[in-house]
Amino acid sequence: MEKIDINEIVAENARRRTALEAVEGGYDPLTGVGAWGDRVPAGGCRVPRATVARLGVDGYLALDKTARERLRIKDDFEFWCARCVTIKHKLGGAGPFIPNRPQRRLLAAMERQRVAGLPIRIILLKARQWGGTTLILVYMAWMQIVRHVMFNSLLLGHQRLNSHNIKRMLQMLVERYPPEMVEPGDEPPRLCGGGAPGVYRLTPSGGLVVLGSALSEDAARGYDLSMAHLSEVAFWKDSDMHSPEDVVRTVSGTVPMAADTVVVMESTANGTGNLFHTEWERAVRGESDKTPVFVPWYDIALYRDDAVDDAAALWEAMDDYERDLWYNGLTLEIIAWYHRKRREYTAHSLMMAEYPTTAVEAFTGTDRCAFSMEDLERLREGCRAPQAVGEVLPAAGRDGWKRPRWDDNPRGLTRVWQQPASSHRYVVAVDVGGLAAGSDWSVIVVMDAYGVERDGVPEVVAQWRGHLPHELLAWKAVAMAQYYNRALLVIESNTLDTGGTEGADGGLLLPLVARDYRDVYRRDSGAVGFHTNRHTKARAIYLLKERVHLGSYVERDAMTVDEMAVYQELEAGTRWEAAPGHHDDLVMTRAIAIAALAEHDRPPRPASSDIDCLKVFF
Repeated sequence: MEKIDINEIVAENARRRTALEAVEGGYDPLTGVGAWGDRVPAGGCRVPRATVARLGVDGYLALDKTARERLRIKDDFEFWCARCVTIKHKLGGAGPFIPNRPQRRLLAAMERQRVAGLPIRIILLKARQWGGTTLILVYMAWMQIVRHVMFNSLLLGHQRLNSHNIKRMLQMLVERYPPEMVEPGDEPPRLCGGGAPGVYRLTPSGGLVVLGSALSEDAARGYDLSMAHLSEVAFWKDSDMHSPEDVVRTVSGTVPMAADTVVVMESTANGTGNLFHTEWERAVRGESDKTPVFVPWYDIALYRDDAVDDAAALWEAMDDYERDLWYNGLTLEIIAWYHRKRREYTAHSLMMAEYPTTAVEAFTGTDRCAFSMEDLERLREGCRAPQAVGEVLPAAGRDGWKRPRWDDNPRGLTRVWQQPASSHRYVVAVDVGGLAAGSDWSVIVVMDAYGVERDGVPEVVAQWRGHLPHELLAWKAVAMAQYYNRALLVIESNTLDTGGTEGADGGLLLPLVARDYRDVYRRDSGAVGFHTNRHTKARAIYLLKERVHLGSYVERDAMTVDEMAVYQELEAGTRWEAAPGHHDDLVMTRAIAIAALAEHDRPPRPASSDIDCLKVFF
């Protein structure tokens, strides 16, 4: 049992609670204290520099108080919320909209892009009950009422969003809008019908608010959109006519890439393999137009107990996970709420899905992923851009014989993270796919089986991925194996054993490969190739999962980690497959390579100084 001094914990908790109260209590959007952005003191407030720059400090101060405020709301969303916006609060009653801490976290990401003159593009992974939707809707209303005319917005949910609630929120905003904050000569804002069900118009700016459903991308058509809020995207379903990808593509094509335009894709997590998870991972890797924002449960003020009367009893009741929350800086009051809330769930994973502490945890809770998301995040740390892109090609040798060579080519399909080293031993695994654009990919992966630097930890060093007739694919694999020091060549044989497709007679091809390349994998029966059946696949996936969990293989390709994140265990220990709409070719090459290595006491021998010539047909 861990020895602790409960008095030290109580004292530290008091310090943390005081610091948290200072952060939350030191925010005043009316004076600008604690508000986001580059601000300067003017008129007893901290005002956005962009506002003062319009007239200079002296010119700004020469205005009367109301005129200054009307100028300030053009650049200061937080001030506008507190001065002009009235909302209904979750715990009852109505009052000024003062953004809370998680709302300010989201707002900061949006404002950074706006102030830089960029399109505002956000993907939001959230816990529940902190007002993320409210912040997004009010931000769009600010754009429509204060900053622009004829600025249309689309609000799209997995089902048609609750028109009544949204209309009620906007109706309260315009009905209680302070008349003195309207520019002289302008009409106050009003909410009117937009000529169709679920369509409203904000006057006098003329901006439309369109409510739609992700069951059809038609909601995005026919309107000149400047903003879109895509809600609970992880729960969007495929239909006979449309997919979530279709809807997002339509919206993206409708909203221009221009300053002040807004697209926010938000959701609580719903496992892996869906559009939202894929887009989140792309954003985290920096491959998307969207900035990822995650709001953990402990940032939400509702999720804490008022006081902890018996700190010693709470500490004794906390498990290792909850104690880690303490060591990561949370207060006992926050942890006490989490400890009590967990009792409502039959499994901690279900609690994690609803109230995630980390982004990885959010996606882990309710899905059937074969791999732990925490393990995959560690595996992803080794991924990097390749050192070279091109192809392994034959080159003319003596007497017309061929030996492989590397050819740099930015349009090539082979990615190399490490060129062959003379003292290293390699294994090459091949998963056989098809030719059509929508068919499974063929993949050739090269692993450094027992590299000196890795002290026996296999490492991915090269990969080819594409579509080829099977006879060409086999000889390309042979060339890559030859190039990597006569590596052990392991070809998945299922497709070829059945007679082959798309131009190859598999029954003849594998023996032909084995005749010309002696370092080829054979099953116990002597047959060439790795045959994937229920038993061999279970063993291969188990060995791969074990290495991923132990960190005993190094992955370089981020796409492979993405595939692992949507690789599902359908029956415990017996059946796995990619999530619908995804592939598993990259995963299977790793599993096959590692399974083949496990069958060899020693990896294939290193190449001699005099590499045998190889007759390769291309």
